[in-house]
Amino acid sequence: MRADRLVSLMMLLQSRPKLTAGELARELQVSARTIHRDLDALSASGVPVYATRGSEGGVALLEGWKTQLTGLTRAELHALAAMSATPGGLGDIGLSAPLRSGLVKLAAALPALQQPALEYARQRLHVDASGWFAEREAVPHLEELREAAWENRRVSLMYRDFDGKRGRREVEPYALVLKADRWYLVAGTEAGTRVYRGSRIDGVKVRAETFERPARFDLPAFWKEWCARFAEKRAQYEVTLRLTPEAEGALRRIRPPGEGVRFDAGEPAPGRKTVTVDFERESIALDQLCAVGQGFEVLAPQALRMRFIALAKSVLEAHRDKV
Repeated sequence: MRADRLVSLMMLLQSRPKLTAGELARELQVSARTIHRDLDALSASGVPVYATRGSEGGVALLEGWKTQLTGLTRAELHALAAMSATPGGLGDIGLSAPLRSGLVKLAAALPALQQPALEYARQRLHVDASGWFAEREAVPHLEELREAAWENRRVSLMYRDFDGKRGRREVEPYALVLKADRWYLVAGTEAGTRVYRGSRIDGVKVRAETFERPARFDLPAFWKEWCARFAEKRAQYEVTLRLTPEAEGALRRIRPPGEGVRFDAGEPAPGRKTVTVDFERESIALDQLCAVGQGFEVLAPQALRMRFIALAKSVLEAHRDKV
């Protein structure tokens, strides 16, 4: 385990001119203290690694030094084989073909003895990231946004908020993020860094003027913090339901997997279970419960219960002559 980490540490230092101990710790998912011990181990083994202090300091290899280590561990071969089959959302931004060709080149650069091992792994591990029956969100402006982020060009967006209200946003695109098959734009604005859902971007105009990206902006760190804040502050709309086992199963398939704990904590009764589900908004609760179809009763809130009663009466009236 430590040997693999030392190799990864050496490769990171070889691929970038200078990294801080904190950055290395985040990349390798260990503590800064562990990184310092590993650097001492590399130095003791003859790797010319050095550290400088100060605001511009960091850890680096002696200029021009390269390792000739090119083989992959067994786990790395498995990961490479899985990645070659899963371009995923990269196709949305025109990078699935470049990914495949890059992986082919990487595989071709492996030592001859590892070539059969890679094909062996491909035939035993396949990752399909696509969902069942769910349509991917249409995000027609991703390639324009990717180019704008790469070139640090300002962008004018036509954007719809959750309620459908359209408006213009002047932004500095920092990055695109793919999370669970949904694309997001991370961008700088006059009010600070904001996140925009890709499917709500109706128009993009890339402007000629460029912007200066914040020197200390770190995308993985920002995204992790933003997701945590979003989970804490998102809208809440809790609905108490009485469900048959069939309705519970149908709703579990619709709701995110993490909400299984809510269903598990429900109060069982003969043939039914009472659970409380957070749908975020009434409109989401209405849509998803209609998709369940039958086997549920809304106990609270009363306003949603009355909407379903009115809906049921309306549907019955429309089909009365056919009953």
